[in-house]
Amino acid sequence: MLALLSVVGCSRAAATKRGDGYETLQLKYEGVAGTVTPIEIAEDLGYLAPLTLKYVGNNTTGGPHSIQAVVTGDIDFGGSFNGPIIKLVAAKAPLKAVVASYGSDEQNFLGYYVLEGSSIKSARDLIGKKVAVNTLGAHAEFALREYLARGGLTPAEIKQVSMVALPSVNGELSLREKQVEVACLGTIFRNKALERGGIRMLFSDHQIFGTFTAGSTVMSTRFLAKNPNTARKFVDGVGKAFDWLRSTERAEVVARMEAIIKKRGRNEDARAVRYWTGSTVATPRGVLRDEDFERWIAWLVRDGELTPGQIKPGDVYHNDLQPAPGH
Repeated sequence: MLALLSVVGCSRAAATKRGDGYETLQLKYEGVAGTVTPIEIAEDLGYLAPLTLKYVGNNTTGGPHSIQAVVTGDIDFGGSFNGPIIKLVAAKAPLKAVVASYGSDEQNFLGYYVLEGSSIKSARDLIGKKVAVNTLGAHAEFALREYLARGGLTPAEIKQVSMVALPSVNGELSLREKQVEVACLGTIFRNKALERGGIRMLFSDHQIFGTFTAGSTVMSTRFLAKNPNTARKFVDGVGKAFDWLRSTERAEVVARMEAIIKKRGRNEDARAVRYWTGSTVATPRGVLRDEDFERWIAWLVRDGELTPGQIKPGDVYHNDLQPAPGH
């Protein structure tokens, strides 16, 4: 314990505070082609100033890769579905969830779609079929496996449902070209596909779990120890962006997203953001709650990936960087 306290003390002493009070002014991150995250909105609105974001490339494989890149220090913050965050923290990864990143509600959810003429009508019909998901071991897989279990499939039968990892932008095309029988589509990708027609929803994560905060933004405990003032400013700015998204007219949000994509000059197609329907984080300022993690801890224990009592929500997240109520 004394050795640990010594290391923590040294880490805090090593944090070099600038004249403006922030230890570093630049945060490395991964973007997503054709979309604008609430964190990028926060920067554009000036809520992060004087902090700036440094783009280091696009994430094409989903949340688990993003949070692993935080562990290695390749990026300063990342985001993922809460299940993989729990698993990494349980494996002693030096991570802490500091603010919500996205969720599911009646308008914004992950839907699992088949072609209109498909004979698939139930969980049992998926045995021997292929399902396109954005990445393995994350939100799309958790919801699918829960649907299959609730549909009465045994663990052996669930293994007969094949998950194919494809970038979200390719899910609809793979379904229409019959490379897969089901495609998991969320937010703007779902709305764009529905406008074209010819698909039918089999189920959604919202039908299974209700309204919930699904994912979080994480930072490494090393970064938090060295850069406490920068991290606090970051969380404050992101929280303000969530509140802005919730209170601003949809047309204004879409226009700003299109302008951000044009301004950053990454040769992207900005048409997808026209299908944005709203902020998916229900809590003010993206505040995290025990319930955002308890559900998935229980799920992982039931699935045999964690042991009872191995981890609790407080091990995974804190709201210490959120401003005090009324500020």
